[in-house]
Amino acid sequence: MQQDNKDVFQAFLWGQTLLFGLLGASLAFFLAHRGLQTYWSLPELKLVLQTAGLIAAGIVALLAGVRFGVEGRRLDLLLCTGFLAASGSTLAFSVVPVLGGHPVHRAEGWAAVLGRLFAWVLIASAPFTRGRSKWGSRVLGNACLAVCVVLLLIWTALHSFVGTLPDFASHGSDHSPVLAGLLSAQALLGLLAVIGFGLRFREKGEDLDRWLALGSTLMLFASLNSLFTPLLSSDYVSQGDFLRVIAYGVLMVGAWRAIRFAEFGRAVAEERARVAREIHDGLAQYLFAVATHATMLETAEGAAREETIANLKDATVAAQREARFAVLALSSASGTAPFDAALRRYIDFLTADGELEVELEIDPDVWLAPDEQIEVFRIVQEGLGNVRKHANATRADVTIAERIDGERFVTIRDDGEGFDGEATAAGQGLKNIRSRAASIDGGFTLTSQPGIGTALEVVLRA
Repeated sequence: MQQDNKDVFQAFLWGQTLLFGLLGASLAFFLAHRGLQTYWSLPELKLVLQTAGLIAAGIVALLAGVRFGVEGRRLDLLLCTGFLAASGSTLAFSVVPVLGGHPVHRAEGWAAVLGRLFAWVLIASAPFTRGRSKWGSRVLGNACLAVCVVLLLIWTALHSFVGTLPDFASHGSDHSPVLAGLLSAQALLGLLAVIGFGLRFREKGEDLDRWLALGSTLMLFASLNSLFTPLLSSDYVSQGDFLRVIAYGVLMVGAWRAIRFAEFGRAVAEERARVAREIHDGLAQYLFAVATHATMLETAEGAAREETIANLKDATVAAQREARFAVLALSSASGTAPFDAALRRYIDFLTADGELEVELEIDPDVWLAPDEQIEVFRIVQEGLGNVRKHANATRADVTIAERIDGERFVTIRDDGEGFDGEATAAGQGLKNIRSRAASIDGGFTLTSQPGIGTALEVVLRA
């Protein structure tokens, strides 16, 4: 592990130690002073907290499922199904039964405990899984269906044997041994999750594992508060309920950050592939021409030598221009150069030889998202490249603006030869523009007539 990763892990470890100390001291204080009230009869607030928890758990499950769709890791599959089970059991066994103003009955109460325990079996096992699934969304759909079936079986079994189930504790008494054992098992699963995600963060340094360890710590102490609070009822709110909602909020933030990072990583991989392709198709070809002319120069004499030197200079200038374009494109994509400044610099390079005049107009009120900036830069680059290579134009106008109704658009117009779209198939450049527009949910239209010129427009997403 590199030194910076060690520092990050040590900071995480100190934070976890501090959190354990604060929550442990709080729990010990209330256990030592049992006369202090740690639970309150607030049925409406209980319902609000449970609803907030199930929504947060559902969002975490959704985000983990999206991340599984992007990366296919079994870790995300277990997280998705685990939090789906937590959200579904809370909805079915804790929220729906009390919507009519009735308390949770014996079967629903036990089903909620077992459903939460089942959910944390899945979550606690997640950090110890390795590898990726090759089946993708099919596995995810089957796993979610299996979770629903397990929750249905729990409810059916408990409802069938409701008469043999022990009552929950009444106010002021301890839990029954069975309930205390289940709550203890849930606390142990929370501790296992803390250790597992902590070790995984130490090994891989992934940001998601840090947030999952933090959320599992809060869940651990929520379970301990439920274990030592001598009451389990839909009418009462305890410290554990607040800790559980906070834990779900922390987990939701971590999952959201992870899915954004996954999308960013995929965009970076696609950008690397595109740059490699452009270097191969552009700069590499010019360098090959330079090498060829240099070889010819060794044997050329007289007029042939002068012609080879001229060709060599042209190839060198072209290779230099391509290198500048590549650096400029990378600086714009990575965010090290402002979008409008990078685009103007690109146009300056493109028009330096005087063969094409380009007028660029950017509305200062138009806001472009980071992914839109990258693709719009590429679209303009591809469009102007087509104008130079194929249109025989002397002037092109590029406009990035917003219409009165709020519609944002990019247009590229030239005064070139134009072409008949029905008689001439679209080249690779136009296909690339169409593909880039689709990647940012934009619409693409092209109008061209022989002798009049060509105009293309990309309408950006709302």
